[in-house]
Amino acid sequence: MSKKIAVISSKTKDAQAAKKKLEGLYPTAPEAEADIIVALGGDGFMLETLHRTLPHCKPIFGMNRGTVGFLMNEYRPDGLMERLSNAKLHLLHPLRMKAGTKGGKSHQALAINEVALLRQTRLAAKIRIYVDGKVMMEELVADGVLVATPAGSTAYNLSAHGPIIPLGTELMALTPINAFRPRRWRGALLPLSSNIRLEILEAEYRPVSAVADQTEIRDVIDITIAEDKSVELKLMFDPDHDLDKRILMEQFVAS
Repeated sequence: MSKKIAVISSKTKDAQAAKKKLEGLYPTAPEAEADIIVALGGDGFMLETLHRTLPHCKPIFGMNRGTVGFLMNEYRPDGLMERLSNAKLHLLHPLRMKAGTKGGKSHQALAINEVALLRQTRLAAKIRIYVDGKVMMEELVADGVLVATPAGSTAYNLSAHGPIIPLGTELMALTPINAFRPRRWRGALLPLSSNIRLEILEAEYRPVSAVADQTEIRDVIDITIAEDKSVELKLMFDPDHDLDKRILMEQFVAS
C-alpha cells in the first residue's frame, strides 16, 4: 500500500515553486491525513516543521530549497516515491529546558538543536554550572553558554567552536560563547543522560536570556536542561546522504 504524502514549503520563491512542481507530479493529501510530510526549505523551516508537528510524530523528509540545508536531502523532483521507500529513518529526542525568571514564573520549551543562554546587555553573563547536582564550574564569565544535541552540533555550537557530535554517540556539547573567565575553557562533552543546571549570578545587573531553538525566555535566573525521551522525532534521509555521513564529512571541511 502506497504512503500518502503531504507537501509543505517555506515562503521563499524556490520552495513555493518546488511545492507546485511536486504537487503536479504526485498525488498529495492534507497534512492531517498524510503518512509522510515532505518539507521544502532550509534548516530553519525544518525546525519550524518539527516543532509544529510534534503532537503527530509523523516522519518528515526534507528537501533543500534554502541556504544550508544540513537537515535536508538534495532537491530532486523525480523518483520521490522510490526515495521515500528507501529512505533511512532517524529517531531524535529533543532537549527540554525548564527556566525560572526574576518574576517568579516558570517556563518550559523543547530544543531540537540547542539551548543557548545569552547576555542581554553590554555586561558579560556570570553563570554557575551544575551537572547531575554537582557544581562543575563556580563561575563562567562569558557572552553565554549553550547545550547542543548531536543533530544541532553543526549549527550554533560549531560556530561557537564546539565539537561536532556524530549521531549515536549519546553525547551532548556544553559550549561557552566567547568565554572571558576561564579564558581557555572550551567546554565539555556530557552524556545525553546528564541533567544540566545553569544558575545566573548577579542576575539583577547581568540579565540573561534563554533560547530553546526559536523560543526565547528573558530575564532567566535558573535553567535546567535534559533530554526528553518521551518525545520522539522522525527524520528521513536518502541512504547515500544520511545525517550520520553528513556529520562525519563536516568534520573534514576546512572552511
